Amino acid sequence: MLLIIGTIRLPPDRLEQARPAMERMVLASRAEDGCLEYSYAQDVLDAGLIRVAEAWRDRSALDAHFRSPHIADWRSSWPELGIGERNLVLYEAGEPMPT
Repeated sequence: MLLIIGTIRLPPDRLEQARPAMERMVLASRAEDGCLEYSYAQDVLDAGLIRVAEAWRDRSALDAHFRSPHIADWRSSWPELGIGERNLVLYEAGEPMPT
């Protein structure tokens, strides 16, 4: 399993403008074969900070995601939405374990 964990930043005053694009991205990504989890969450202490959490079955599923039309649309919206800072890290994980 592959995990992508990190953040993106946008101006807080553009959050409502960005919400429809983020919703489209999340819904389309969750529908992809091999997507186990995909979410964006606004940080409760920093309005312009969006926390990203993704889980993918394997590298081929993630590579297909990177080639998808919806990720191209999402990335093309960044300049208008003021999204510039991205800090995303890819991790390889083993099987999930209950805590």
